[in-house]
Amino acid sequence: MSTTTSTTSGDGGRTGRGSGSQGAGAYRPGDSARQFDPSNTMLLVIDPVNDFLSEGGAAWEMTKGTVNSHDVIGHLRQAMDAARSKGIPVVHGPMAYTEEDYADGRLQCRCGINRLMFEQKMFIAGSWGADFHPDLRPQEGEVVLLPHKGTDVFETDLPEHLDRLGTTHIVIAGMAANLCCESTGRRAVENGYDVTFLSDAIGAENMIAYEASIRVNYPLIANAIMKVDEFIRAIGADSGDGITAAAGDSVLGSDRGKVGEVESVHPEAEVPYMTVTTGILGIGGNVYVPCEAVVKRVGQEVFINLPKLVVGKMPWDEPPTRESQAQKMGPALASVSMLYGTVQPTRHAPQKP
Repeated sequence: MSTTTSTTSGDGGRTGRGSGSQGAGAYRPGDSARQFDPSNTMLLVIDPVNDFLSEGGAAWEMTKGTVNSHDVIGHLRQAMDAARSKGIPVVHGPMAYTEEDYADGRLQCRCGINRLMFEQKMFIAGSWGADFHPDLRPQEGEVVLLPHKGTDVFETDLPEHLDRLGTTHIVIAGMAANLCCESTGRRAVENGYDVTFLSDAIGAENMIAYEASIRVNYPLIANAIMKVDEFIRAIGADSGDGITAAAGDSVLGSDRGKVGEVESVHPEAEVPYMTVTTGILGIGGNVYVPCEAVVKRVGQEVFINLPKLVVGKMPWDEPPTRESQAQKMGPALASVSMLYGTVQPTRHAPQKP
């Protein structure tokens, strides 16, 4: 089997819009189609290896609970097969450690997770444990990244491949929920990418870590959390004429919690919005959700990039206006004399007296 392990020349027919160097200007969420377009979407599968996913693996006794209860291996295979069939690149991000990492790099002294991996002899380069689970091996021509040595896959050649492929939307699956998946997702968001986590294709060392990631952290650092079947149904879906929702659609938060039902959509308003009927958190009646908050559409479900549990705290008790939106945006930079009210950022370290 041959796989790509370094950046190749050329852009593969795509325009690079998602490089970390471009930062938040890489794409504009409000302008993106509410789908997964194969021309700018990547499925990033993190650490789908034996030490995590196979009986006898160094971490199996920790991970088997979440892996088995969510059928992580089956859902990973389902997501990978669907992505391949639709032309979405599948990129693999494994780990591997050598003597130099520990004897010279002293990674075991860096932090708790590196100490754990060292003591448990996890992901040893060339070993069965560091190899891919037999159901999740890369196919011919797919990108296999250089190994990450911590919890952030951006600390590999991933940015080069994102730029080469013109990726703007990253779909993350694999291991582990609160470590590599979360760290990589956070870094991706900070660099301007649209991030989606596949909740039933992600495992963790225990259920507490899994739930904290899926229920608390992911909904705030990503645009959406989806199940694999929802991701598959959204691949290449027709984004239509720009209308983000329709009457009768279900509205889901970024945590997949149901917010309510779309009563009506108002694209002609000065700030397009949809009226959503909901009874959550004692709100009752309607909330008026800006259409730009809709980031994904799957059939008759639309996802907004806000957790259900905080919708009731939003100023959505009346339709948005240009004036209210302008107030939320704040002043133009040129008009601000002091960024922090009374002080400016420190550009250089102060000199010792």
